[in-house]
Amino acid sequence: MRPIRLDMAGFTVFREETTVDFTDADFFALVGPTGSGKSTVLDAICFALYGTVPRWGGARGLANALAPSATEARVRLVFESANDRYVATRVVRRDGRGAVKTANAGLQLMPPGFDVTKLDTGLSPEDLGEVVAGTPAEMERAVLEAVGLPYEQFTSCVVLPQGQFADFLHAKPATRQQILVNLLGLGIYEDVQKRATERAGQAEAKLAAVDKMLGGLADVDDAALADAGQRVTRMRELAGAVAAAVPELEQARATAGERAAALAALDAELTVLAGVRPPDGIAELARAVAAARAAADEAATAVGLAEEREEKLRGELAGAGDESALRLLLKAHTDREKLTGELSTVRAAVDAAQVEHDRAAAALAEARAAAERAEVELEAAFRAHEEAKATDQAVALRAHLVDGAACPVCEQVVPRVPAVPRGSAVTRAIAAGKAARAASDAAKRVVQERDTAARELDRVLLRARTEHDQLQARLTELDGQLAGAATAETLRAALAEHARLRRALEEAAGAVRAGRDAARRARGALDGAEERLRRAWRDFDATRDGLARLGPPATDRDDVAAAWTALAGWAGEQAERRRGEREGLVGAVAAARAAAGEVETRIAGLFTAAGLDGADDPRRDAAVAVERAEAELRRLAERREQAAELREQRAGHEREARVARALAGHLRANNFERWLLAEALDLLVDGASGILRELSGGQYDLVHDKGEFFVVDHHDAGLRRGVRTLSGGETFQASLALALALSEQLAGMSTTAASLESIVLDEGFGTLDAATLDTVAATLENLAARGDRMVGVVTHVPALAERIPVRFEVRKDARTARVERTGR
Repeated sequence: MRPIRLDMAGFTVFREETTVDFTDADFFALVGPTGSGKSTVLDAICFALYGTVPRWGGARGLANALAPSATEARVRLVFESANDRYVATRVVRRDGRGAVKTANAGLQLMPPGFDVTKLDTGLSPEDLGEVVAGTPAEMERAVLEAVGLPYEQFTSCVVLPQGQFADFLHAKPATRQQILVNLLGLGIYEDVQKRATERAGQAEAKLAAVDKMLGGLADVDDAALADAGQRVTRMRELAGAVAAAVPELEQARATAGERAAALAALDAELTVLAGVRPPDGIAELARAVAAARAAADEAATAVGLAEEREEKLRGELAGAGDESALRLLLKAHTDREKLTGELSTVRAAVDAAQVEHDRAAAALAEARAAAERAEVELEAAFRAHEEAKATDQAVALRAHLVDGAACPVCEQVVPRVPAVPRGSAVTRAIAAGKAARAASDAAKRVVQERDTAARELDRVLLRARTEHDQLQARLTELDGQLAGAATAETLRAALAEHARLRRALEEAAGAVRAGRDAARRARGALDGAEERLRRAWRDFDATRDGLARLGPPATDRDDVAAAWTALAGWAGEQAERRRGEREGLVGAVAAARAAAGEVETRIAGLFTAAGLDGADDPRRDAAVAVERAEAELRRLAERREQAAELREQRAGHEREARVARALAGHLRANNFERWLLAEALDLLVDGASGILRELSGGQYDLVHDKGEFFVVDHHDAGLRRGVRTLSGGETFQASLALALALSEQLAGMSTTAASLESIVLDEGFGTLDAATLDTVAATLENLAARGDRMVGVVTHVPALAERIPVRFEVRKDARTARVERTGR
């Protein structure tokens, strides 16, 4: 996998849109201060491919992808793998509840020669090529197929992030072995072993099926073919003999059929002639028709008389005057008499109400006068109360006076002080005022009660006068209606005559209806009798038409009974003559059938001799027998050819099963895969040992034993030490040597698309001394100089960065981080 272009927006520290163009950057460095975002560029590459980053701690750290306060992060990576160019895109968003989820993820195979600079023109996703994966779930398999490495191995061999640089060095043997299996594509041998086992099973199943089919073809030999050929010959001979006999049989059957048909026709004529008999009661039918016609005429006459009487009464009733007008006038007479009595009663009520009203008005006036007097007395009590208060004040002052002293009010000398009266004048005035108040309230209540009574009497008087006026107006209206009208007695007599005429008219109408019902019944009886007569003639005509081919005699159409008698006599004579002809025709039919039976017996003998059952259609059955014999002969020949073809197929299936079983046996138990892994690990350790020796100034060699890594310390008498005993700087040198060896050698050994076309290191250059740093830089320069690998480092060490031709400087301000390419 080789990155070509990386686009970020809203991703961690890269709040604004940022593009890193790796085109022609075969040897580059990501440089910048600590915390500027150098490692974030590698995080974006991992995230675009696998949806997570090592230092996030798995999928739960997805929220780390968003820049502070950002709601969306977008990462797009264009990369090459195995000569194909892909674009991977991932988008994460924060919803309204603060949850961060992957909103979009996809992998597309870009068309050959696609210019990545076109991405700056805002191309739509449809313009980027074929969609390989369109959902997060599809991305995992699609990226594995494109890159050839799962996430854990990608971060151990291609992009080596901080803190995981030594993972491959310290990995367990089984984990390291699985990494190499994926890198080298050695899983293909396990797949080949499974496919070979499946192929052997399929071939053996086909072999068993062919054996079963051959078992069903064991009866096909030369004797069976010869018997089938002889049967074809016999069936053809049978068909020839049957073809010669069938015309004779057909002629005999035709003769027998003709004679049987003649006998059947004669029997049919006898049956028809025997059935000619006059119907029962045919003689009485004409008399019944005449009686019904006379009854119908009599009923029609009675209806005419009843209708004449009804019309006469209807005219008399019309001349008796308008009954409704008479009833209205009589009602007006009755209403006037009633209204006259009611008017007298209402007039008396008006007079009485007027008297009561006058009394109430007088009582009301008297009560109002009494109330006025009580009010005057109440006002006098108020004045007396005021005077009493002045008197009591004067008396109170008098208690302090003595004879000959000056009055404190008028300042005059009082020769003699008057005696103080007993009791309080105010008390007496208050009592008198309360009595006056009670009298005034009582007088007002009387006025209110009498006023209410007077008002009620006003309403009663008004209602009585209104009713009187209405009755008087209605009486005047009735007088106008009755002006010049007849008296009530005359009107009652006219209405009685109307009732009499109506009753007579109803009786006449009932007689008309009864007469019409009787006429309808008589007409129905006549129609029934006439229909029976017509039906008798139709039956006669139908019987005679059925005998038309036999020439019946002419018919008298005036008398149906005579016509039936004449036809029955003629039919008896014809039947007697045909009975004499029948005996000879019966003998001829029997002789013709016997001749046909002889021919049928001879044909049945031919089928029996040929080993077949007799048949209803000899010619067809003989042809079918020939076809079946020929078909059996062809089937046996085809089965013989099929058996030969199956024997050839069996030999092929047997060879295929033997070869597949042998291949599966050779690949069983992963022996071949383990051998290849051991060879690959030897080559890897040899290459890494040479690089480590160069990096350590000849101090260390790298070796392995049963999958575990060791270093040989030449500065300590060749002591072999486990790699976990190395110091931090020594571990870095060993891990770098192993990573460079992976990139240098295993890509050439891989049998599949696992593509180690680049390596990016993000670890520990600041811990190296100057000499070791120089050695590391020289090693990286030599690796990049070969031109078949992209080599990248992440460092903030200026001495190392200055030796790398292409540098991506990462800077960060208060808002966002930026990347600028410098160098060549």
